[in-house]
Amino acid sequence: MALGGCVPVFAGTAGLVLGPGMASGGAFAAAPWDAALDSHFRYLSGLLLGIGLGFWSTIPALPARTARFRLLTAIVVLGGLARLAALPGQGWPGGPMTAALVMELVITPLLCLWQGRVAHEAERNTRPQPAA
Repeated sequence: MALGGCVPVFAGTAGLVLGPGMASGGAFAAAPWDAALDSHFRYLSGLLLGIGLGFWSTIPALPARTARFRLLTAIVVLGGLARLAALPGQGWPGGPMTAALVMELVITPLLCLWQGRVAHEAERNTRPQPAA
């Protein structure tokens, strides 16, 4: 969980610092985008950072954080579906964005299923056992 949370935290931080240059060659790439695109990209990067921090906040009490985990997962999957919907019109976005798509539509939902299982097991182990 801690490792999976690194992806949105690091990507969000990089987007905050580098802006759209993060996705198009780095901090010193020529800026073919306008201020509105830069602003929107950095805003979305802040949201991504917040999502990663939100996932990290579930770690200390993972079994008790099911609602938070599911909400964050739903947000990530919704973003992945939006990215997927753009493919027919925009084309394939390249390696890093493909990895993001896999994270959004495969890995995060699998982590959510795992978290639910952990929560279920924790609940089962804390129920009072009938006297024999």
